[in-house]
Amino acid sequence: MLNDRVLVRVDSESAERMSSSGILIPATATMGKRLAWGAVVAVGQHVRQVDLGDRVLFDPEDRAEVEIGGVEYLLLRERDIHGVAEPEASGEGTGLYL
Repeated sequence: MLNDRVLVRVDSESAERMSSSGILIPATATMGKRLAWGAVVAVGQHVRQVDLGDRVLFDPEDRAEVEIGGVEYLLLRERDIHGVAEPEASGEGTGLYL
């Protein structure tokens, strides 16, 4: 990866979701602007706030798709990432740091 680029694998749980009444909503259904979660698999040398393995929150419309070895990834700039999830082990706070 070069400069401020981040390669992200989108969480499969972000694709389909279930409504509170139990209706399955497919990934192709759009509901306004919805952010998505993904795992960082590679970072450029100028990325400061994101590390490999971090779970990040981003806008799926601000991206470029790429397929590597039969797996689809998203290519983002570091500035397009809205948040980084804190590891679940700590159990304190809101679970996000910015």
